[in-house]
Amino acid sequence: MAVLLFFVGFGPIILATAMYYTGWFNPEGFANKGELIHPPVSVAALNLRDSEGEPVEDRFGPDIEDPEWVMLVTSPGLCAEECQQMLYLARQVNIALGKNANRVNRAAYLESIPSDLDEEMREEYPSMALLTTEKTAGSAWPDAVAPDSKPRILLVDPFGNIMMRYNSEHTGKELIKDLKHLLKLSQIG
Repeated sequence: MAVLLFFVGFGPIILATAMYYTGWFNPEGFANKGELIHPPVSVAALNLRDSEGEPVEDRFGPDIEDPEWVMLVTSPGLCAEECQQMLYLARQVNIALGKNANRVNRAAYLESIPSDLDEEMREEYPSMALLTTEKTAGSAWPDAVAPDSKPRILLVDPFGNIMMRYNSEHTGKELIKDLKHLLKLSQIG
């Protein structure tokens, strides 16, 4: 009887310890669909400016009254079809968030905008902020977020940390699922 009571009391502790140290039955996958950027990159490292010339990093931080998450669409070179699909995806995901749509903002850093897209941006994406970069010596973006080959959507938290990225291979449902999960858990923004 004493041995049975011992295993009922200490059995779960012994089993949990064995599972922890051996990796037995530990989950292998991740819940997020986007690519996690580890360590996060500060938005200040990008040297981005808004249309008034103000630094974008001023929109983030613990002292901001109504902090927001930001989906930042980035594109190298000319904003072609894939880039335009990312702009559309960001808008549709923002709309699909429903009651949480006001907690997420959208912005775009596009190196080159075709003339037809320039007019469409004003009509179709009026709430999307167009950002520019401050061209200074050594102002290259960190490798984890550089828009060197493909357009991407970078997810920026309310403290100004770029923490996830999505490319054209990710679907809108995956982005919505990640955002809803983050907004549910987030105490800020």
